Amino acid sequence: MASLTQKPAQRFNVSDWHDSNNLISTNAERQRDASHNVRQEARSLDLITANQTKWDQHDNETRLEFKINDINEWMKVLRRTIADTEDEIAALEDKKDETERCLQAKHLNTDVVIECLMLRESRYSIDLVRDGVEAELNKENEIIEKVKKALQNRVDEANEQVCLLREARQQMTNDNRDKNDAHAIDDNCYRMTNNTGGISYKPNSTRVHPAATTPHTWNQFSQYNKDRACAEISSSITLREATDATMTTAANELEAQRVATEFAYRKRIHEFEMQEKELTWQRERTLDEIAEMERDVRNLEKAIRDKAAPSKVAQTRLEYRTYRRNVELCRDEPQIGLTAEVYQLEATIKTLKEKLAQAHHARYALYQNLERIEADLETKRNSLKLDRKSLDIRARLTVPAEKFVEQLPRDDFTRTFTDQSTTDAMVKLKQLDLA
Repeated sequence: MASLTQKPAQRFNVSDWHDSNNLISTNAERQRDASHNVRQEARSLDLITANQTKWDQHDNETRLEFKINDINEWMKVLRRTIADTEDEIAALEDKKDETERCLQAKHLNTDVVIECLMLRESRYSIDLVRDGVEAELNKENEIIEKVKKALQNRVDEANEQVCLLREARQQMTNDNRDKNDAHAIDDNCYRMTNNTGGISYKPNSTRVHPAATTPHTWNQFSQYNKDRACAEISSSITLREATDATMTTAANELEAQRVATEFAYRKRIHEFEMQEKELTWQRERTLDEIAEMERDVRNLEKAIRDKAAPSKVAQTRLEYRTYRRNVELCRDEPQIGLTAEVYQLEATIKTLKEKLAQAHHARYALYQNLERIEADLETKRNSLKLDRKSLDIRARLTVPAEKFVEQLPRDDFTRTFTDQSTTDAMVKLKQLDLA
């Protein structure tokens, strides 16, 4: 009988078989429960993460929107402040140009004062004095130099302030440019969606840049730029007001000194005119006295000549009577009378000659005094002419340059008042001779 050959494998019992089936069913149910739980948790996680992602994206878009709004507000503030700064720069430069023109105009005052001082150096003799006019001119020159220095300081301050305003404007311009770039970037990020092209994973996108700032620093930086620009604008406005005050004060001081100087000129000219009239009157009276003295000199000379004939007659009579002879040669009354007459005539002639010498001396003194009067009169007329010319020169301070035409003298030859006066005296003397 043939035997059954069995497989060489482990043999189990029926109970083991049932236990194995139960275990498989139990494990299957457990795995299905676990899988169900995983699926439920996955679905819940999917919903939660989807919502979280959506809200995170929405929150960041809102933050970007707020940031864009903040940038827009700051850009508006910066642009407005930049415009105000540019307006103030233009206003300050206009004021600086006005100040420079005012300073340039003061060179005319300096030229006029120096020309007047140099012109008065042409005085000579006793008229070369330190009078009130010279004191006022020197004072006016000091005021002009003080005013020019003050105006130059204002110009320098304006140049410095313009540089500060431009620096503040440049700082705000750079800030506004950076904000404009940041606005474009943030606006692009705000408009970016999940379907936008060009999005991708970036390496180390969460890195922090070394130059990154905080929101407080970001806001403080723009606030500082704005505050600095406003402070510079305020300083510029104050400087423009101070410059106006300086120019007004300078104009008032120069005008007051101009009036004082020209008053001193008119007062001095009046003194010269009065002295010229006095010297002219003295000259006329001296010429009259010289004419009278010349007439008296001629009368004395004629009187001396008139005494010659009587003296000759008396001396001839005495001489002839010495020719009497003997007892007739008597010192009688005629002899005594003729002798007394000769002595009297000699004494008279001597007295007349002494008086004639005194008359010549007095006439010489009159001519010397006339020469002094003529010289002083010429000096006064020269000084008067110089001061009148100075007043004409000073007219440039009040008359516009395009309307000012300096009056030229009628001629350029030199008058010699002494020679003319001497000629007048000689004419009068000749008229007396003819008379």
